Amino acid sequence: MSSVPDAALLDLLDLLDLEQIEQDIFRGTSRSAIVPRVFGGQVAAQALVAAGRTVPADRPAHSLHSYFLRAGDPGAPIVYSVDRIRDGRSFTTRRVVAVQHGQPIFHLSASFQTYEEGLEHQADMPAAPDPDTLPTAAEMLPRYADRFSDPAVVDRLIEARAAVDLRYADAPPFGTVGQPREPRSQVWFRTNGKLADDPLLHVCMATYVSDMTLLDSVLLAHGRGGWAVGDVVGASLDHAMWFHRPFRADEWLLYDQESPSASGGRGLGQARIYTQDGRLAITVIQEGVVRVPRES
Repeated sequence: MSSVPDAALLDLLDLLDLEQIEQDIFRGTSRSAIVPRVFGGQVAAQALVAAGRTVPADRPAHSLHSYFLRAGDPGAPIVYSVDRIRDGRSFTTRRVVAVQHGQPIFHLSASFQTYEEGLEHQADMPAAPDPDTLPTAAEMLPRYADRFSDPAVVDRLIEARAAVDLRYADAPPFGTVGQPREPRSQVWFRTNGKLADDPLLHVCMATYVSDMTLLDSVLLAHGRGGWAVGDVVGASLDHAMWFHRPFRADEWLLYDQESPSASGGRGLGQARIYTQDGRLAITVIQEGVVRVPRES
C-alpha cells in the first residue's frame, strides 16, 4: 500500500474535513452515491467529525448511536449542529443533528471517554482468508456485470469504493442471486493510502465504511442480490457502534457480519471488526428497511 493517499482517498478526506460556520455548527458537502441520496456512512462519519471537534483530543470516541430520518440530498450542503450534552470528569456526551432544506435528516449521539485501565476480555477473531489473497473491487466487480440491469453500475460501484480497498472473503450477495446462504459475510478493508495519526480520523473512517456492507448478510439469507440488482429496495434506519480498542483504518480490518433476524420489512445486521492481529476493535449493529419490490 502506498504511503501517499490516492486521489479518491484525498477526496474522501476533504469530504470529512467539515467547514466550521459558527461555534458548534459545521457544514459538509456530499459525494455521488450508488443510489440518488446521500450515502449513510458519509453523514454518520461527518456527524462524528462534528461531535469530535467539540471534545478534547484526549477523549476518544467509545460509542455512537444514530438514526437516519430522511433521505439526504447529495446536491445540497448538510449543516451539523452539535449540542454539548455533558462534560464529565471521565465521559463527554454530544448530540448532533444534521439538517438539509430546513429539516433534520440524521440524528447522532456520541460518547467520548478519557483512557483508563480496566478489566479485559474479548471474543476470539474468527477464521478468515488472508486479505492479500483476495481480489480487489476493481478485479472482482466486473465478473458480475451481467447481474446488473444497468451496466454502468459496475463503474459506479468501483468509483464509490475507490478510497477504500474492500475485499470480500466470499462471493457478495449479487454474486449468488437466487441461492440462499448462511446469513454471514466477511470483508477486509483499509484505506487506499496512509492516514494521519489523529485517532478521530480513523474512527470516522471506520464509521464511513461500516455502512457499506453490513446488511449483506440479510440479503444472503434470502438469495437476494441487493439494491444494485433491483431485487430489494431499502435504506438504513439506525446505526450503532462501540469502539473498544485503538486501531488504524489504513491497516487491514476484518469486518465479520451476520444477520440474526429479518421481519416486518426490516433486517438486522450485527458485526465485529478486528485488527489483523486479532484484537476486537469495534462492534456494529444496524437495522435497515429491506423490502421486496411489488410486481406491477
